[in-house]
Amino acid sequence: MRGFFRLLALAGLLVATASCSRENDGRPLTVVGWGGSSQEAHRRAYWDSFTRTTGVRLQEDTWHGGVGVIRTRVVGGDTSWDVVQVETEDLILGCEEGLFEPLEWSSLGGREAFIPTAVHNCGVGAMLWSYLIGWDGDRIQGEGPRTWADFWDVRRFPGRRGMRRTPKYTLEFALMADGVPANQVYAVLRTPAGIDRAFRKLDELKPHIVWWSSISQVPDLLGSGEVAMSVTSPGRLIVANRTEGRNFRTSWDGNIYAVDYWVVLANSPHKAEAMQLLRYMTRPENQVRLPQFIPTGLTSRRANEIVDPRLKLDTPSDPRNMTNALELDANFWVEYGDQLTQRFNAWLAR
Repeated sequence: MRGFFRLLALAGLLVATASCSRENDGRPLTVVGWGGSSQEAHRRAYWDSFTRTTGVRLQEDTWHGGVGVIRTRVVGGDTSWDVVQVETEDLILGCEEGLFEPLEWSSLGGREAFIPTAVHNCGVGAMLWSYLIGWDGDRIQGEGPRTWADFWDVRRFPGRRGMRRTPKYTLEFALMADGVPANQVYAVLRTPAGIDRAFRKLDELKPHIVWWSSISQVPDLLGSGEVAMSVTSPGRLIVANRTEGRNFRTSWDGNIYAVDYWVVLANSPHKAEAMQLLRYMTRPENQVRLPQFIPTGLTSRRANEIVDPRLKLDTPSDPRNMTNALELDANFWVEYGDQLTQRFNAWLAR
């Protein structure tokens, strides 16, 4: 099936090659991120200064992820995106299908310049992040939820729960809530009994869940009281605390961490400028600016050495946050993602 998609992608590239010079000469380089405070942080850390420094015009777009979105664009000959921030399994699948341009690692300083998980033939690490528990300290006072078992405990902590509308992360959290240690989650989830166990645990919480599709929704869901707590990335809540005077709090116990990547679409008509942007964003002296605007882990080894230690707080770069953490197994989701998504969607519809 992936070979079939690769052939479609190549066909799309032929269409794009014939049309992109005619249709896209006038548009700026387009970079696509997750929106909200994360995108604002990248703009302030990189994109505004990139244009000032290089003279390359840049415009932005946002998306919610999914390799199918990119596949449709490339196969259909849509050449309006150039650089995209993607999650790990989208990177793996898209690279296998020929949707992304292979990177020139020597121009980025070499693979050894980055932490190992930030290096892929088609992508370079943009940021190291986590999903964890977040809540509003003005609404849940005193000792808040600390574990995924607490997240499931609607008697002790009444109210609805915000969760991302996807089986990924959700099934892992369900197993941890059911007592599976973080380092055994994927071993359990690779078995039919483990999958059944995760869905049974989700059955308990289902009536109390508010599903979100974009992480940028979480601060509003918490701030409005629509949910009592939510799966979240910590950076957005901390930014809201700084800029809006909020009292959002987080627990790192059982967090799932992963790397997001920058990729260049294979049908981009601006490949040279796209690679120029990647070089700019991943230089240590530039990447070190990013946590000034949103707490996040860095992917450049040198940037991690020179960053202010205070900016590592509330990020996966602080070892104190990672004592009971789970690294997202992207290969698991490449292998099982389709079947688990089908089951998850059927479960949602019941």
